[in-house]
Amino acid sequence: MAIARHGVGPTANLRALGSQVHPVFMLPPLAASAFGALLAGTTRLGTAEAVLVPLAMGVHLVAVFFGLYTAHLKDGYVDFHVRDEDDDHPLTARGCRLALAGSSAGFALALGAVVVLAGPVAGLLTLPGWAIGYLHAPQFDTNPVTATAGYPAGVALALLGGFYVQAGTLSAAVIAFAVVFLVALSGVKVVDDAKDVVYDRSIEKRTVAVALGPRRAREVAFGLMGLGMFLVVAFAVDGLFPAGAALAAVPFVAVAALATRADPELATMLLIRGAYLFLAVLVAAVWFRPLAGVPLPDIGVLGPYTYLATEVAFGAGALFLLQRTGAWWAAARTVAVLYPLAYLWDWYTLEVGVFAIPLRTGVELLGIPLEEHLFMLVVPAFTVAVHELVNDRA
Repeated sequence: MAIARHGVGPTANLRALGSQVHPVFMLPPLAASAFGALLAGTTRLGTAEAVLVPLAMGVHLVAVFFGLYTAHLKDGYVDFHVRDEDDDHPLTARGCRLALAGSSAGFALALGAVVVLAGPVAGLLTLPGWAIGYLHAPQFDTNPVTATAGYPAGVALALLGGFYVQAGTLSAAVIAFAVVFLVALSGVKVVDDAKDVVYDRSIEKRTVAVALGPRRAREVAFGLMGLGMFLVVAFAVDGLFPAGAALAAVPFVAVAALATRADPELATMLLIRGAYLFLAVLVAAVWFRPLAGVPLPDIGVLGPYTYLATEVAFGAGALFLLQRTGAWWAAARTVAVLYPLAYLWDWYTLEVGVFAIPLRTGVELLGIPLEEHLFMLVVPAFTVAVHELVNDRA
């Protein structure tokens, strides 16, 4: 029986086997493995002059590739030959099984090389990549958590494995990077799965969109992506990541903003490209460390108007969002209710010395600084505006 469903001979078979190499989905895990190796080199030397072990990097990349190839072969086999989900597939059922055997054998050989070069822990970090790929369909994709987190977990593990085969250990930084990838890419995966929610429901494929519905799933997706970007910035501020890593959130957030109003198919295309930009900036931040030694802008040069300037900036943001959402009356009611309570709280904490505000104008009104009155207007208004924006039902 032939391997290829369309055509005969070695050329047709090779074409059918090559069709299961999907660069769009293979690139991120492979890039994550290389990024892990780069991170290990810069961590070891503390500079961008990383010294990599090419053979260890190469065998790990081969293992990651075969794990991904196994996943694509198994998905195609299940979706076409078992579930009758796809309209066509280039491989026969026998061809899928033979290719799966060959791919698994290739992974086993690469895994053995990883263990020989970097030890059993490196093997334990690499092996789940194949298991996730092989079990994704029809086992893992029937549960919302594993259906969503399988691919992102594979990317995170590729990062950890790529680091370990170079360094022989794991650092807090690489674990933090893995968490960021897992969280942010899980959000992208939720959006991707929403493309097929109707059909997935009909075959009892339990994605997040099936379990929660498309709208709630999208809220979860963008919440996960937002959390991932926040973690990048927070880890950069904390010093765990290079300061320039915070810049990686900028292109991804910009792309995600465009994707918020797009349909699932277009949103997925945008977010995948945003993820590429995100990873590219992270690599540049780790390699070049562009903001190393660059101090934060010091707005303290404004002297007594410093606090007031921050309130003007955030107040302008609140006004913009209120104008966009039309939540003026809701904000006014909220401020009116909270203001007396906030005033008493603020007066008491200042009176007993809980905190001090040195960079202020010195103007006081009703026993507290003028800036504190403005703070009690700006913060509730900003909160209401953001609430209306993210909970817009239109």
